[in-house]
Amino acid sequence: MDANALQLLVEIVDAGSLAEAARRLKMTRANISYHLNQLERALGTQLVRRTPRRLEATEVGQRLYLRGQAIQQELLAAREEVTTLSQSLRGRVRLSVPSGYGHLVMTDWLIAFKRQYSGIVLQVLFENRVDDLLRDEVDVAVRVLPEPPQALVAREIGRARYVACAAPTLIAARGMPQALDDLHHWPMVASSMLGAQIRLLATRGTEHRVLRLEPTLGSEHYPFLRSAIAAGLGIGITPDYVVADLLQGGQAVALLQDWEFDLYGTRLYLLHMPNRLPTRAARTLIDFIAERAG
Repeated sequence: MDANALQLLVEIVDAGSLAEAARRLKMTRANISYHLNQLERALGTQLVRRTPRRLEATEVGQRLYLRGQAIQQELLAAREEVTTLSQSLRGRVRLSVPSGYGHLVMTDWLIAFKRQYSGIVLQVLFENRVDDLLRDEVDVAVRVLPEPPQALVAREIGRARYVACAAPTLIAARGMPQALDDLHHWPMVASSMLGAQIRLLATRGTEHRVLRLEPTLGSEHYPFLRSAIAAGLGIGITPDYVVADLLQGGQAVALLQDWEFDLYGTRLYLLHMPNRLPTRAARTLIDFIAERAG
């Protein structure tokens, strides 16, 4: 079997459509279709089938796909090995980070990484979705989640902690909230990524509560939420790294500190596809981020 034809099958399955495979390989769709038909004819069996959403491998196609992917990874690793024998570490890594954590915490890390490994081409996406790293051609993702997705390889590298806080001006105008249920009667500033209503988990010792709150100001952009909290527009429910400097500088005051809060997970994970071995450049980035997060 032609190794190039096998690699073409891998690209088609990864892309999910002939048109997308053609775009990635800079070939025409007709050319992609012709080579796929030739491979299926040579093997005497169908390798991919069309579903309502995308192309998927048949049982035989999936076996060949896994073989081809393994060969592709070995060739890439060998190419990297040869390149790095006489040169500094090189490669390309597409990294996806959460909009808040990525901007407020990871920016300095990634700048330091790029200075240390100037030969690595690094593309950073700021987004909060987890659903399809393959579709987005992402090599490594960082996410804050309650549990890692079963379909991905996950490495836990840290924890995030939520805090409730407000500006001194807001507290002076309304007084200090004394009980958890007081949150129902205050303006609320929080991430709106879960929809108009947020589900706040609160724990105090063995006591567990669930509050459903409607933010009066919501956004997925944490730097904006941080500014809104400092401006006294409401009680903020955010990860501590968003408001750490506000709390330290007296621009915000922590509230209800005997409670621990959670909105959409407190575990920090590094994620990658299970059938795509990280390249040497990606492994270097993974270890670098894990060390900084730790």
